[in-house]
Amino acid sequence: MKIIVCVDNQNGMMFNHRRQSQDRVLRKRILELTGGKKLWMNAYSQKQFLQVNGNMPKEQEQSGQIQADEAFLEKAGPGEYCFVEDKDVVPYESRIEEVILCHWNRDYPADMYFKMDLGSWKLAETQEYAGSSHEKITEERYVRR
Repeated sequence: MKIIVCVDNQNGMMFNHRRQSQDRVLRKRILELTGGKKLWMNAYSQKQFLQVNGNMPKEQEQSGQIQADEAFLEKAGPGEYCFVEDKDVVPYESRIEEVILCHWNRDYPADMYFKMDLGSWKLAETQEYAGSSHEKITEERYVRR
């Protein structure tokens, strides 16, 4: 599986059981990045991908691209993507093929952190883009050495 995680400058992911931030441009980028492949997440994260009226955008609904399940990290298969906001991925590290970190490039309060050690992984790609609520989002893609 390939995981996508958003972090602040200290690798923080959540504070007081809530995401630190969200960004409309980043959500669009995630859907482009996954290229129509399954994108697993839990119901909490799925709320970000729902339109204002509470429905999934038609193309994702019809394709079945977004799969919401509380056991998404167990269910995701090889080559499938997982958007992770509020889970520790360390127990699943042996199944992870690729890590995509999206840096908010800000300091936020945090009490849940991305704890996976990427020291043995190779940074394969870095790109920056402007978000809707962030001047700069830095995306890093890590692959196994």
